[in-house]
Amino acid sequence: MKDTLTAGARELGIPLSEATADKLCAFAEAVVNQNEVMNLTAITEPAAVAKLHLLDSLTLLQVADLKGKSLIDVGCGAGFPGVPAAIACPEARVTLLDSLGKRMQWLESVLPQLGIRARCITARAEEAVKDYRESFDYASSRAVARLNILLELTAPYVRLGGAVLALKGAAAREELEEAKGAVKKLGLKVEEIRDFHIDGANHSIIVLRKIAHTPAQYPRRFAKIKQSPL
Repeated sequence: MKDTLTAGARELGIPLSEATADKLCAFAEAVVNQNEVMNLTAITEPAAVAKLHLLDSLTLLQVADLKGKSLIDVGCGAGFPGVPAAIACPEARVTLLDSLGKRMQWLESVLPQLGIRARCITARAEEAVKDYRESFDYASSRAVARLNILLELTAPYVRLGGAVLALKGAAAREELEEAKGAVKKLGLKVEEIRDFHIDGANHSIIVLRKIAHTPAQYPRRFAKIKQSPL
């Protein structure tokens, strides 16, 4: 896993110290081990974990300078991309948000054991925002929903001048076209789409800058968001 990680990081232009690579692998191995008793990931082969979880998450560092900044990872699942970002940039203030209590309890337990600093919040994204509206520099999300739904769940967390960082696959541009209405209504502007090639597959991050306050009526209830995306 470590060899694949360090070689891939070098190809992506992401500098990793030995200690950082070790901590990233330690977290990934903890995920794989916990997966035996809890459904965390379908990807368990070490090299695949390095490529599809760790390297994919680390691409965040190529589009955003997280030093001294706050990041909320919405729908963090097993901790990707938020935990690798916290490991690779310990100066970032990372918050992990997910609605599955057992998963978040595990993260709250394992992260201090590995010396990883991140705050864990167990709540639905559309409900927790009442306490954290427009209070983060960045909101990231990966494998949660199509962009037109995802933006309504993430944009309200981002302060003016901050950005939503949406990690997507080959359909990134198609999803962005579909989300044009949401981008405008939520106070966002497309800044760039950065493409990364990992293990022969295309990974993209869509960077959407917050240029206006998100109207107070957003986010709506999830059932409404899903039924009628912006």
